[in-house]
Amino acid sequence: MSASHHRLYSKLQRAAHAVNKAADRSLLGAANITTAQAAVMAVINADGSVTQKHIAKQLGINESAVTAMAKRLIKLDYITRTRCPDDGRAWQLDMTLAGRQAFANIAQPFAAINDVLDAQISPEDMSKLAEMLERISEAF
Repeated sequence: MSASHHRLYSKLQRAAHAVNKAADRSLLGAANITTAQAAVMAVINADGSVTQKHIAKQLGINESAVTAMAKRLIKLDYITRTRCPDDGRAWQLDMTLAGRQAFANIAQPFAAINDVLDAQISPEDMSKLAEMLERISEAF
């Protein structure tokens, strides 16, 4: 049967939306940030002091989207933004102490989301699903 017959696009969209909304609600309660903002912080946490361009590339989004999220995170005092010493045109982002605490606070909400996924999908199907989703992402 085809993707069209199974309405895969619609089902993928609905599932992604439902998971994203639940995660956003949890993260907003835990640290006053969205999943998209958490992704920016995750890159900074993993890679240290980075440029907005680096974050955009890691997340596969436009640099203008990173700029908007960075402004919100700066307002919350979770990150700082300074001119990059190697390139005066680029902005460098660093996590603050408050940002590190907020990032730590989102671990439990993400664990809860993963617990729901684990309860719905067997370990065997989880591996298959992860592989299939990766192939879909690469195809587009």
